[in-house]
Amino acid sequence: MIRSFSAAEFPADLLVEAKRGRVVTVCLPARDEEATVGQVVSRIRAELMDRVGLVDELLVIDDGSSDRTASVAEDAGATVLEASSILPEYGTEGGKGQALWRAVHVARGDLLVFCDADIRNFDPGFVLGLVGPLFTHDDVQFVKGFYDRPLDGRPGEGGRVTELMARPVISLLFPYLAPLFQPLSGECAAWREVLELVPFVGGYGVDLGLLIDVSDRFGASAIVQCDLGERVHRNRPLTELSAQALAILQLALSRANLAEPGRWVTSLLRPGTEPVPVTLVARPPLADVPAHRKSA
Repeated sequence: MIRSFSAAEFPADLLVEAKRGRVVTVCLPARDEEATVGQVVSRIRAELMDRVGLVDELLVIDDGSSDRTASVAEDAGATVLEASSILPEYGTEGGKGQALWRAVHVARGDLLVFCDADIRNFDPGFVLGLVGPLFTHDDVQFVKGFYDRPLDGRPGEGGRVTELMARPVISLLFPYLAPLFQPLSGECAAWREVLELVPFVGGYGVDLGLLIDVSDRFGASAIVQCDLGERVHRNRPLTELSAQALAILQLALSRANLAEPGRWVTSLLRPGTEPVPVTLVARPPLADVPAHRKSA
């Protein structure tokens, strides 16, 4: 059974006391997020690093931005690294999963927190809610955030790929994950040792892939979810969500052994438009990467 918590259960002073010398890293994967990444970074820096000392390291992994994402994040107080410069011998192609995998390699935290960089109403409680169950419950290995996601001001209307693709796929193939309100949430946290032992899918399937792989290795009971309140971010048009949905389906079929393992390239086909390539590729567990073991 996947347990649920609320961010309100974990005030900053409680977590600072429970920290006991362990290092906390917050990682933001970002591509073309100059409009929002600065305020996310500045709030973490001011309220969780400088004021209470809960967060020790704040990384932005820039995934090939064409705008001022890197400079805005750096000016706000983050350490910014270009994704393609990290473990380039494993490929330099972009994608959210690639950025997360590389973040684990360079981060020095005992506990890693991932947050998206496109949040317009970021609150430090997001980080507190993700860290809280890990610091206060010894049996928790991985925390997934959930929240209300309004769409154009309408409460509860966000999460279209979740409802139309991820939830049906989970119900059919991975029902033990069905209690998760938002399996595709970009906000999550885990112990370093956990993230080093599982592979990372390169693209949008990474969030579901981590849930499946962590539960396979540690059991579904090692995963919990935490209510982070409301999350307002950039809502993408349906034409962009179709490729994301295809990536989720690729990942699910692969993990359910209904497709050949390894690199899988297919295309999203629409009448009257060019095919959109969607590639499923996984990076190995970092525990199996010689360069990572050497740097540890």
